[in-house]
Amino acid sequence: GGGIGLGGGSLLNILAPSSQSVFLLGASGALPVFGYGRWWTILSAGWLHGSLLHIVFNMMWVRDLGPVVADVFGAGRMVIIYTVSGACGFLLSSAAAVYLPPLPLLRGAQLTLGASASIFGLLGALVYYGRRTGSSLVHGQAVRYAVILGIFGLIMPGIDNFGHAGGFFGGYLCSRVLDPLRPERTDHIVMALMCLAAVILSIAASVITGLALFPPR
Repeated sequence: GGGIGLGGGSLLNILAPSSQSVFLLGASGALPVFGYGRWWTILSAGWLHGSLLHIVFNMMWVRDLGPVVADVFGAGRMVIIYTVSGACGFLLSSAAAVYLPPLPLLRGAQLTLGASASIFGLLGALVYYGRRTGSSLVHGQAVRYAVILGIFGLIMPGIDNFGHAGGFFGGYLCSRVLDPLRPERTDHIVMALMCLAAVILSIAASVITGLALFPPR
């Protein structure tokens, strides 16, 4: 999911941790963000997964797409796109659950996590790269992947489709700002390191504040 919206019956829930555990570690969604004010979870949730299959599927996509985006944008800008698009996905999903009426196949998540918001962000970046450079091959392949994964998300229960959509458009817009036709700069590397530091701090904040809410027995 955009991860996966926890609580739905899905094959992705095999060996799934408890909702309390993932909340403690930094899952995002309407409940943490709007219910408990844990706004930083839009950064931490992309580094958590809801089950064994969930992490396997997502890491396969990261392994395929990450090097391609790093090759055309540079490693620093790839990290920026990955981080920003994940945050956009979780923010959209959390807001949709609060402010938009639930639709049969499209609803925001109360609790959500996983790397696929960022994976859709990488696809969005490649779609923009294809348009910016005139590479119909890259553009067409990225669009096909996004459509296939989007349809899969609509068919499978428990998938956070708002997270996917937010991640895709976040990656697309982020890549426009970063402009793949310009070379990667030193400040991009600095920004990437700041993104990684923010993620680490967000996970730490989740655990520290979560233990105050759910003290160990």
